[in-house]
Amino acid sequence: MSSTTLGMILFLTFVAATLGITFWASRQTKTAADYYAGGRSFTGVQNGLAIGGDYMSAASFLGIAGIIALSGYDGFLYSIGFLVAWLVALLLVAELMRNSGKFTMADVLAFRMSPRPVRTAAGVSTIVVSIFYLLAQMVGAGALVGLLLGITTEAGKMWTIVGVGALMIVYVVFGGMKGTTWVQIVKAVLLMGGAALVTVLVLAKFGFNLSSLLGQAATTSGPKGNPEAFLSPGQKYGTEAQGLAGKIDLISLGLALVLGTAGLPHILIRFYTVPTAKDARKSVLWGIGIIGTFYLLTLVLGFGAAALVGKTAIVAGDKAGNTAAPMLAQAIGADIFGPVGGTILLALIGAVAFATILAVVAGLTLASSSSFSHDLYAHVFKRGQATERQEVLVARVSALVIGAVAIGLGILAQGQNVAFLVALAFAVAASGNLPAILYSLFWKRFNTVGAVSAIYGGLVSALVLVIFSPVVSGGETALFKTADFVLFPLSNPGIVSIPLGFLCGYLGTILSKEFNAAKYAEIEVRSLTGVGAEKATEH
Repeated sequence: MSSTTLGMILFLTFVAATLGITFWASRQTKTAADYYAGGRSFTGVQNGLAIGGDYMSAASFLGIAGIIALSGYDGFLYSIGFLVAWLVALLLVAELMRNSGKFTMADVLAFRMSPRPVRTAAGVSTIVVSIFYLLAQMVGAGALVGLLLGITTEAGKMWTIVGVGALMIVYVVFGGMKGTTWVQIVKAVLLMGGAALVTVLVLAKFGFNLSSLLGQAATTSGPKGNPEAFLSPGQKYGTEAQGLAGKIDLISLGLALVLGTAGLPHILIRFYTVPTAKDARKSVLWGIGIIGTFYLLTLVLGFGAAALVGKTAIVAGDKAGNTAAPMLAQAIGADIFGPVGGTILLALIGAVAFATILAVVAGLTLASSSSFSHDLYAHVFKRGQATERQEVLVARVSALVIGAVAIGLGILAQGQNVAFLVALAFAVAASGNLPAILYSLFWKRFNTVGAVSAIYGGLVSALVLVIFSPVVSGGETALFKTADFVLFPLSNPGIVSIPLGFLCGYLGTILSKEFNAAKYAEIEVRSLTGVGAEKATEH
């Protein structure tokens, strides 16, 4: 049996199982709380697994392994950045968000401010960040299925992206948060198992000697004449050709990765699915344990691919390196168990990676469609007069539209490294969402003008800088390869747009006279104790 056939059997088995879960969940989803927050019925352990499933995306599994395999030490910084980011989420926002809100990020921001302008801004920001993140997952899907099924044409990859988008829409429209959460839990277990298996096999190949693995990676994939440079900074960022801009870009990337997690809408809404603040803390601790272990595994996967597959073969398979992990699985399987073993392991890892993509896009689509229906439709357009039935219907329709947009952009962005695309989503989240969230939770003087200024200031500056950066035009890896309108030299806008978001929030606040001390005192009590959180948006 070929790897193509075996991979399809494993993948279709996963799809059938998760569609069954989705159908079951659809019969349990009767209220808005069921659709948006899974009825707040998940334990801390279950939600911790689901957080891990949401966070360990195609960028983590495919993109980071690929970028380490191609860039060595510089790629390793992605693993560290994604992991450290969880400390910010744990210490600053997890418990406070769960205690203060109800269904979405905007519930916290709107509580002590004029709800309509703040909900509008938060809804727009949520949708933009989610679409950036969805973009990465779609690109990963195209690259992965191209490897598994031997699809090399652009049209073939395009139809793959369309298929993934259609499945994601089914999960969200019918399953809501309950179905999506169970899909995330199943996927997290599969991903951890698959990554751990390949890691152990790679380490066994080198006698569990990490130095031997790194040495072989440098010899096989490092620069000719100076292979040791592969294990030092400077392969991707801060090269001689980039000069100072490359070094600043590295700092910008680090800022975006570390601060972005606490502003990601699909991660923030996970805190609303547990019944108590204690469960929120427990779920984040479990999430950190799972995610931390996984990012340690990506180091072995990335350097293992560099050692056993080689940079040349990886680039030939996918120029952005997104297929490095599946290629490693095939190589190590064939080396230890023979050709059949390589076929089986490639099929297994490919199916797990595809499951990863499906689960993450479902979570992202749910976050953005929930924000549109709950924040924009129910509270802005209908001024709080929409029924729960209407809200859920609008959420399902908006999931269709957002899914279609993600499919279109995913087709355009083929050829980009998915970890790099996710770093852009982190930059946008850290620029627009994080300043407003932190100011709202910790600054007594913060007001409506400040919140709107922080969100739009950070969001617009990040988007404008990305549009005029090398990501969009001016090179072989750009979205528009033949055009050149680069005005901003950095690939990641975080170092400029994140401070701008905080500055806009500060200036908007001090230039406005609005101030409600009583509302701040109430949300302070709410955020620290959880008392009255169920009524946080009923005003």
